[in-house]
Amino acid sequence: MYAQEQRVTGTVRDAATNEALPGVAILIKGTSTGTVTDMNGGYAISAPGNATLVFSFIGYSNQEVPINNRTTINVQLREDIEQLSEVVVVGYGVQEKRDATGAVESVKAEDFNQGVISSPEQLIQGKSAGVQITQASGEPGSGINIRIRGTSSVRGGNNPLFVVDGVPLAGDDVSAGGVDLGRGSSSARNPLNFLNPNDIASIDILKDASATAIYGSRGANGVVLITTKSGRGKKQTVEYGTQVSFARQAKKFDLLDRDEFLYNYQRLGGDPRTVDFGADTDWQDEISRTAVSQKHDLSYANAYKTGDYRVALGWQDQVGIIRNSGQERLTGRLNWNQSFLNDRLNLGIQGTVSRVLDENPYISDNAGFEGDLIGTSLIANPTWAAYPRSQYDNSVANPLAYLEFYDDNTETDRQLLNASLDYDIIPGLNFRINGGYDNATSERIAALSNELFLGGIFGEGRGAISQVDTRNKLFEALLNYEKSFTNSKLTALLGYSYQQFNRSGNNYQGRVYETSDMGQMTSDLQSAIALLNADLERRNLTYQQYGYNQTRFFVQGFAPDAEGELASFTQNIEDLDPAIAAQLNLAAVTRDIFRTRDELQSFFGRVNYSLNDKYLFTGTLRADGSTKFGKNNRYGYFPSAAFKWRLSEEAFIPANVFDDLSLRIGYGVTGNQEIPHNLHRQRQRWGGIGIGQGGQIQPPGLNDITFTNDDLQWEQTSQLNLGLDFGFFAGRFNGSLDFYRKNTTDLLFQINAPAPSPVPFFWQNLDADVINQGVELILNWIAIDRDNFGLDLSVNGSYNHNELQNLAGSFNTGGLSGQGLTGAFVQKFQEGQPLNAFYLREFQGFDPNGLNIHRGGDIQSFVGKSPLPKYNAGFNATVRYKNWDLAAYLYGQFGHYVYNNTANAFFSLGALRGGRNITEDALFTGENPANAAEPSTRFLEKGDFVRFQNLNLGYTANLGDGFIKGLRIFASGQNLFVITEYSGLDPEVNTNKGLDGFPSAGIDYTAYPRARTVSLGLNVTF
Repeated sequence: MYAQEQRVTGTVRDAATNEALPGVAILIKGTSTGTVTDMNGGYAISAPGNATLVFSFIGYSNQEVPINNRTTINVQLREDIEQLSEVVVVGYGVQEKRDATGAVESVKAEDFNQGVISSPEQLIQGKSAGVQITQASGEPGSGINIRIRGTSSVRGGNNPLFVVDGVPLAGDDVSAGGVDLGRGSSSARNPLNFLNPNDIASIDILKDASATAIYGSRGANGVVLITTKSGRGKKQTVEYGTQVSFARQAKKFDLLDRDEFLYNYQRLGGDPRTVDFGADTDWQDEISRTAVSQKHDLSYANAYKTGDYRVALGWQDQVGIIRNSGQERLTGRLNWNQSFLNDRLNLGIQGTVSRVLDENPYISDNAGFEGDLIGTSLIANPTWAAYPRSQYDNSVANPLAYLEFYDDNTETDRQLLNASLDYDIIPGLNFRINGGYDNATSERIAALSNELFLGGIFGEGRGAISQVDTRNKLFEALLNYEKSFTNSKLTALLGYSYQQFNRSGNNYQGRVYETSDMGQMTSDLQSAIALLNADLERRNLTYQQYGYNQTRFFVQGFAPDAEGELASFTQNIEDLDPAIAAQLNLAAVTRDIFRTRDELQSFFGRVNYSLNDKYLFTGTLRADGSTKFGKNNRYGYFPSAAFKWRLSEEAFIPANVFDDLSLRIGYGVTGNQEIPHNLHRQRQRWGGIGIGQGGQIQPPGLNDITFTNDDLQWEQTSQLNLGLDFGFFAGRFNGSLDFYRKNTTDLLFQINAPAPSPVPFFWQNLDADVINQGVELILNWIAIDRDNFGLDLSVNGSYNHNELQNLAGSFNTGGLSGQGLTGAFVQKFQEGQPLNAFYLREFQGFDPNGLNIHRGGDIQSFVGKSPLPKYNAGFNATVRYKNWDLAAYLYGQFGHYVYNNTANAFFSLGALRGGRNITEDALFTGENPANAAEPSTRFLEKGDFVRFQNLNLGYTANLGDGFIKGLRIFASGQNLFVITEYSGLDPEVNTNKGLDGFPSAGIDYTAYPRARTVSLGLNVTF
């Protein structure tokens, strides 16, 4: 007997936001009869009065509702966080995590780190096992190093490939670095700063070769996939968010104050009257400040019957805790999806436009003993007056003079656009084309007034303008096939990809200005640039014309190829017209110009096959051809295979014990091509008659500086991964355990040629190996899950062992800065050691005369210490009570060491006797003031730390169908405390101290300090 049918209507909404949910499936339980909600979340269905309706929607928990003869039933669905986390983005598609055969992790927007965020990497720091994320310093927008499962390359890039909405980024710097105007150079800012974190929906990390091989020659260091927010599931939704933040320097050095300085200067035999200028100044306080930052985000999203869109604007002004520093970012974002022909044809357009303005203080990576802004604040005499024009010393500047007489700003505009069109040819067969365009233009203008030191060290004004332009293009064609059989499923992908990378720029320098007006200095330099450009255009100079007609010419690039690329060169305006140069109120202007183009052509395929939903197979092959390599190895081939066995689906596994138990195994080969342009090509320079390398006579004209190497090829990384996924208690406790071994071969090296040789260096692949092997563990526990109270805990940890094997010879890096440290280095690449192993004298204290005692005398050796962390760990806890939520996040790194170049350079009794300030702990070490502060393990310290990075408290109010639908207020704290034995400002540091192109790691030298930040924010949904 069946009850009489009746018409049931209602609305389905999100339980958290009260937003209408379009596209919710509604079935009469036990039948195939059903319907879906419209764009307003409404539905109508005819069903028996005693039936049950089942409501289901992706990302939400299913809900069964008995009709009980009712005619109106309104339903609220709650997000299923576990279900949401199961959908991950993989190369060229998406996949349920339970079907993933490789090591893939996904971090959703609700799990991102909060607070003042400059770039996407900071959102996921500490959130993923085996992923080490280190910001070079605390400066807003500074560079970030990401190491996925260890460091693999000696010369090539070690950061992963970033893919934004399907567009692989070039990975190059897109902003100009700081030119050396007398106190060293500085690195470019993070190239990912153009992305607004508020526009990001998820970040997926591909870690093993079976997951990354689809990206072939660029997947050796892992792949990070960034997916931006769309309008899907939104109905005319306006969202506004604002945040204000207050930041102070988290830690300062304990320097001597006026009385301590004068007393101890006298104790060392000096006359305090000669160094007493009457003031009592804390220079660290003088150059720092309480930084008040703000951000505003506004978006509008709408989903309709045939598509959806989201438009967003964002503005963030991050003020630095060091004066004259900060970053301002303005972004615009559009995501639009539109379907045609009854959903068979789909168009997608995504785009970001941004302008990033960086204010750069006089902080460099390699200032000498005189110091940059940070260095001088540490060593400046505390009795100097805090007035910039009071400059007492021709070797150490008043720190405020660096703030007053130096101006440095960078403007970077970037546009990332991509459009895709896909068509369902027949059921299960889809063709897709994708085009992308990534353009960035950046200009950095710096001026140093001749008033600095009042004619002391510099005695001249200096200016520099650096310009960088990158234009990258992408075209892809993809064919996807999907077919389900009785007990199996097959998906296949075939693809073609072409990317072109164009990079050009200019570096101009002017010197000996007769004015102290930094604005006038910049104007004069720009006038000189206009003359240089006009001269180049007037004469339409080719490579050969310029090379043979000008004497100030140095080819840093290569002779023009079929595309007519122009080699790098320098040019001095005095060579064109000395009289014009004099009229411009400066003595000389030089220019360096570069222009490069690289191409990457790829063919790839992937097959996924599942049998009985418990045996899953994945096979991938990609062939990449790159112009960066020689004609004999232009193409590389990168295969992978993986298998997953769902043991929990087998009869011999108790179903009441495991919700999920899966075994994964994968192996694959990936590559690394992140090396400078055209290293395999012959390069030349122009010069007159002279003495060449090795003492031979060098004739005038074009001379080789490198030879062609047609055999140059990719670095290759093979990786084996064993993984175990598990889940208990209805998914409330789950996790994964992975073991891996990575072997990187064919290492790309720039070798200095032994004399006599007609060339100073050449590039080749070395027959050596970099081994990374380790283990990763992830645990998630939904400890309490009730309507009004919940507690979620998660922890991740990893261990990695790194070793360089079979390398002939050794190579130095880790160059130090400071008085008496010129030419000193503290790290080596050598067989049997980890990369960047510390190579030092072993310090054993001071002798009775206060002089250094080193084991074995004055001999450097490997000391068994590495800057690479062996262990990484992260911990997250979230508590919710009714409308309140509290989230805490900590992370740590262990088993590594940091070389304190700052202490080595500045904090010795000899520095105090020379009239420079030092820290209190350097006073009574037993050192003789005449002792040389030689590089040794004296300055090598444990880098272990635990950082309480985030604490967030929020209140969310659901306000129904009124004008304001949702409201959230929150407060967050960043970098609340650090537990560490390191004596410097912060153990998480990585100043660039590389030598001869070999990177350094774990060296601290006058790094920009980190901030402790408190933020207050508001999010409103209309």
